[in-house]
Amino acid sequence: MGRSSITKILLLSIVLAATGLQGETIARVAKVSGKVFVKRLGASEFNEAVAPGAAINNGDALKVGDTGFAVVIFIDDRSIVKVKSNTEFQFIDTENTRSIDIDVGTIINHVAKQGRNKTFRVETPTSVASVKGTIFSAVVDPSGVDQFFGTEGVVEVFNVISGQSVNLTAGMKTISNALGSLVSAPAAPNEYPTDPETGQPPSTEETTGQEQPEGGQTEEAPTEEVQPQPEAETEETLPETEEVPEAQPEETPPTEQPETVPEETEGGGEGKPFNMGLGIGSVTIDGVIYNQFAFRPELKFGKLGVGLDLVIYIDNDGNVRKNEWDFKNDPGQILDKILYIRWGQKGDPFWAKWGALDNVTLGYGGLVSGYSNMMEFPTVRRIGVSTGVQMGNLGAEVFFGNIKDFSRGGTLMGLRSTYRISKSFPLTIGANFVMDMNQFSGLKDRDGDSYPDIFDDFPDDKHLWNDTDGDGIPDPHPGLDSSQADIDADGDNVYDPLDPVVNLKADPFSITDNKGLAMGYGLDIGYPIFKNKMISLLAYSELNMLNFPGIHTSTLNRPARSGMGITVPGIQATILKFIHAKFEYRIKQDYFVPQFFDQAYDLTRVIAQYQEGGETLIRTRDMILFEDETSKINTKGYYGMASADLLNIASFGASYTNMVADTIEFNSFTAQVNLNADLVPKLSVATAYYVRNNDPNPFDFKHPSENTVLGYRLGYEVSQGVSLIWDFRQFYRDSGNGLEPVKQTSIETAFNF
Repeated sequence: MGRSSITKILLLSIVLAATGLQGETIARVAKVSGKVFVKRLGASEFNEAVAPGAAINNGDALKVGDTGFAVVIFIDDRSIVKVKSNTEFQFIDTENTRSIDIDVGTIINHVAKQGRNKTFRVETPTSVASVKGTIFSAVVDPSGVDQFFGTEGVVEVFNVISGQSVNLTAGMKTISNALGSLVSAPAAPNEYPTDPETGQPPSTEETTGQEQPEGGQTEEAPTEEVQPQPEAETEETLPETEEVPEAQPEETPPTEQPETVPEETEGGGEGKPFNMGLGIGSVTIDGVIYNQFAFRPELKFGKLGVGLDLVIYIDNDGNVRKNEWDFKNDPGQILDKILYIRWGQKGDPFWAKWGALDNVTLGYGGLVSGYSNMMEFPTVRRIGVSTGVQMGNLGAEVFFGNIKDFSRGGTLMGLRSTYRISKSFPLTIGANFVMDMNQFSGLKDRDGDSYPDIFDDFPDDKHLWNDTDGDGIPDPHPGLDSSQADIDADGDNVYDPLDPVVNLKADPFSITDNKGLAMGYGLDIGYPIFKNKMISLLAYSELNMLNFPGIHTSTLNRPARSGMGITVPGIQATILKFIHAKFEYRIKQDYFVPQFFDQAYDLTRVIAQYQEGGETLIRTRDMILFEDETSKINTKGYYGMASADLLNIASFGASYTNMVADTIEFNSFTAQVNLNADLVPKLSVATAYYVRNNDPNPFDFKHPSENTVLGYRLGYEVSQGVSLIWDFRQFYRDSGNGLEPVKQTSIETAFNF
């Protein structure tokens, strides 16, 4: 027995002894087939064969061999757990929760809606699925990939690595892996694990809470008992699972089913084709507070899913904001009503998503890591595209951050291709290319006249842009009648010989006439070097380059810059299934920073700042990072990341980068904490984060920089299925009077029905 198992048993014994629940009979075995064994709390082996009617005590563990199954019924509320072959898990009951702590295998859960007020959980080293009355399945692979399938009701699936959570509903599946990725998609009928009794997908027709005869044996229970095997044969060896060749969030394949499922049957596993989400609250847009009424329906047709975002904003005077519904003057508003369209999921032979992109990482994240086009939502609505294919040992992926930027000169795009040598030699080679076609397209331009709002004297009129004397009357413009424009400098709009010469200002900075490119190139290799139940290791190496062509205009002067970064070696590790770590030794030459295209990229892609004297200064992200010539100095250093789950109370994740050269030092720090909301009455979500990259001192919290982003998300459960969500985000900008915080807050009432 390993140290992790001993520690786990000791902790569990202490908890159960303290609560007085140790050894209490909580369930009975209703049916068995094949080899099924139980390991009592404190025992070291599965040496007790299970027969129908056998008692399951709190803390016991159950193991089903490769040819059997078992059906377990809880005594108090008659919830049913159907256990398929090659499955091993432990029963843990406390006063408020009932947990199935599963290491490997497949279970189908019919959780009673009535009975004791307990939260039913399925816990894996990677995920936690929590419900109070529903039908769902869990498939757990020792590689660290969990799959959850919804048949009835709502299941909250929480990834303990990244702290992300999603609601799993009927007809959907959620994949959670050990690298923190959490992806939901429609589930095809033939993907559901089959019921070990019927051979069909789980059905909502089966009810829990049925009466159980004395001794715990149902009428359908088999009459023959499973005979105990000789001691040498009781500890069965589970079949070895295939190594995942490249442990990356974007390429982790879905776990294969442990057995062949029948062909798709009519209506099986389709779930509800329509779900409705409703949000009521307040939101700040362009500095104005609006009351928000958001209708977010979701339509599902097999692998196809469509999410809509139909929002009405009303100000304090009762006026409806019309900008989001002006289809005549802005046909692009139609696209903004589509939150996403998706087909399949990553790991399928073909998958695609259009709209909201939450967490895009290419390869090992040396160039693109955690990119999101939703950082300024709903003030800025971006439409992204992400798609990929997998053909045998070949894979390819492409994404676009915002296709609406194409009309403004370009957008952020990324490409990745991979090749795995073979299953017997799973060395994977990858290549990445990233390009921001025009960083200036990130400047806001409401009227679409190519002149960003910060330069445009008439930001809501695409035909006007200059007002030299600031009197509200435009300068002469092409196509503008002279009677409507300023023609002199004394303000009477009547030209006479006494008027001084009118010196009109030149046309402002235009996105059409200026282009800011940012490009990245990368090569990587990865190899899974070791894996067992205690620890797994993946070694990799990266070579990445950044290139920024020079820009020289009357408004902007950016010298050409380039740089290179090398990671050798890089190590990803999973220890005792609940500690995940990553370490890299990095070498930087010239103008390079790792993860240049990160989660906050859109916030710092390009910044326009007012200066004293009325001048406006434009700086792209690379100009901010490399404005100090010391940033060109070649450096060496390390990057470390670790995350862990603390006894299912809270999960933590943090990363730190330290790069040095002689007396120069650059540091980055990120941190995130997530509290298990089930432990606090009325709390539905609780998470907080802090990001500060490439600063001399990222721990100088009293003096933030433009690279600082922080926020939190709190949810208060008003009633069953109704939560009040407070979402706060803060970053910093220089408005000409020094660095000032920019705060974005939304308060929303979320309904699940």
